[in-house]
Amino acid sequence: MTARPLAAALAVALLATLASPADAATKKKAATPKAPAAPTACTDFYGYANADWLKANPPTPGVASISALDQLRQRAHQQQIDLLNAAMASPSNDVQKLLGDFWASGLDEAAVERDGANPIAPLLGRINAIKRAKDIPPAIAALHQVGIPVAFNFSADVDLADTSRHVGYFTEGGIGLPDPAFYTRTDAETREVMDRYRAYVRRILLLTGTPEAQLDAQVRQVIDLETRIAQAGRPLAALRDPRANYAATPTANLAKQYKRLQLGDFLKAQGVTDDQVSMANAGLFTALDGYVASLPAEQWKAFLRWRVGDAMAPYLAKSWRDASFDFRDRVLGAQVSPKPRKEAVLDAINLAAGPMLGREYVARYLPAASRTQAETMAAQVRDALSAMVERDARLGAAAKSEARAKLAALKIEVGAPRRDLDYTVQPMGRGSFGSNMLIASTWRHREEMRRIGRGNADRRWDVLPQQPALTYDVPQNRLIVTAAMLQPPVFDPTQPAAALYGSYGALVGHELSHAFDTRGRLIDSKGEARDWWTPAEQAAWAATTGRIATQAGAKAYPQLTGVKVNGMLVADALVADQSGLEAAQAALQAAQPGASKETTQAFYSAWARLWPEQASVDAATARAAGSAYPPGMWRANLPLMNQPAFGTAFACKAGTAMQPKADQQVRLWP
Repeated sequence: MTARPLAAALAVALLATLASPADAATKKKAATPKAPAAPTACTDFYGYANADWLKANPPTPGVASISALDQLRQRAHQQQIDLLNAAMASPSNDVQKLLGDFWASGLDEAAVERDGANPIAPLLGRINAIKRAKDIPPAIAALHQVGIPVAFNFSADVDLADTSRHVGYFTEGGIGLPDPAFYTRTDAETREVMDRYRAYVRRILLLTGTPEAQLDAQVRQVIDLETRIAQAGRPLAALRDPRANYAATPTANLAKQYKRLQLGDFLKAQGVTDDQVSMANAGLFTALDGYVASLPAEQWKAFLRWRVGDAMAPYLAKSWRDASFDFRDRVLGAQVSPKPRKEAVLDAINLAAGPMLGREYVARYLPAASRTQAETMAAQVRDALSAMVERDARLGAAAKSEARAKLAALKIEVGAPRRDLDYTVQPMGRGSFGSNMLIASTWRHREEMRRIGRGNADRRWDVLPQQPALTYDVPQNRLIVTAAMLQPPVFDPTQPAAALYGSYGALVGHELSHAFDTRGRLIDSKGEARDWWTPAEQAAWAATTGRIATQAGAKAYPQLTGVKVNGMLVADALVADQSGLEAAQAALQAAQPGASKETTQAFYSAWARLWPEQASVDAATARAAGSAYPPGMWRANLPLMNQPAFGTAFACKAGTAMQPKADQQVRLWP
């Protein structure tokens, strides 16, 4: 009974081996699945427009993701290195001389090793000279002056009561750990971090010259003082709301209220003469005022030495850098190995002398013609958006008036901030990277303090010109376009104007929509904080956003099986994308009435070519779960699917993937 099935199986196998080669080839060919059809403009415009990029940039093992905009950032990064190399070899002005010396001193690792801890010796000497309580506040003020905040933070930011100016903000900070909860939590993970932290404090104190016999005691003193400061502060989550962290305080009262902390003298040391500051947590400074008198001077000295060593360790000899990396980068940052020397030095220069590098970057890499064209095009998109808002049935007369006023008052700043800085700086040499870091940090702090006061709010941006960025500054009602952003794929002056409207113009429109969306509606045209939408207007906008969220939520997430795009998570970005695309299209039509089909095609193709990307499954999974931006495929395609003009330009029939039927499309603007 069991032999028959076996015999039958053998017979089938024998017949298979006797089949002709032609038959086998035919069967093999029939079993081979067909390759997917190449994307067309009407099936997947993202794949169609980016076919060459996707072919030239296949997924790479070990690389989480790469995109066209990543490549723009990489290009800007290399441009900075090229600029610094040129400044090092043959500087053509005083700022280039400073940058070239700074760069050369950082690249010379042998000189850094020879220099040891010499750069911070004067700072440590001043701290070691502290004798009594009254000596402590001047030492704190002096460290702030060189860019080393201790005990608290003091920085310039917009005055929420008058957005035309900046004030000085006294806030939490100036301790060694980023989250004050570390000092009080008792779970096992936190205890492990704190053990590693104590070991790091010990290493730094030893390097600053603390005798071995005193190390354990001084570590305890440092942790004790930082714990006291952390407990007087507020939880990290409470610091994220700008309104909750603003409290106008007259500066005239500070000297009397915080006599032992000498805050009046602190402001003078920073060069601040404004009549008010913000101090939302007065309790912290009351506590600090008390600690100056109640805690031993030796404890303060240990704390200040530690803060200097910790802040400067990345810029000193290898023993210091290793100590800093082992805790700050490996434990807190999960970094496996230190950055290459060149990258670390560039980061240091951007931190301490970023505006200097930005000044030279603009001069070298931003042609005047591109700057003028970018400013003109941004103004055209602004005007188109204003006209579209005027026709919008969702907004009432008062909201339309406010939106028009905001757009009319908009400041367009391209390349670099309008007002330059004072580049009077102590000369740098090539023998001491750490000393150069302190010189540059002192200059940067001085220029930051000069932002404080009336009429100084536009002294700089919160992004550097050499860093690619295109953003709307809500409090200052200004569009900021950095020099580094004005290069392909965002801005390519070799392309026809239509392409520039489709890429750069659409991104401008995206950002300008924030002047009156769910964020912008909270600041009016005068810079005052108030909600100028009615509940009915809010509901109408929310309904439109909901329709776009539903569209997105029906789309499969690229590279992931069974995962859809989180429509509600990415809806705001898609609304801004579509708003920007429609505004840029209107601006193009106004600039080139009756544009040809080829012109319109160039416009849409440029939009799609902003978004090509390759991502690993792990990277895509993480983004699908938490990113507020949709994957590149849908950033490109979804706004186009809602444009009847796109279907006309590429002859896509209604009901195709890229041209849904009219009742399934969502239009933002009439």
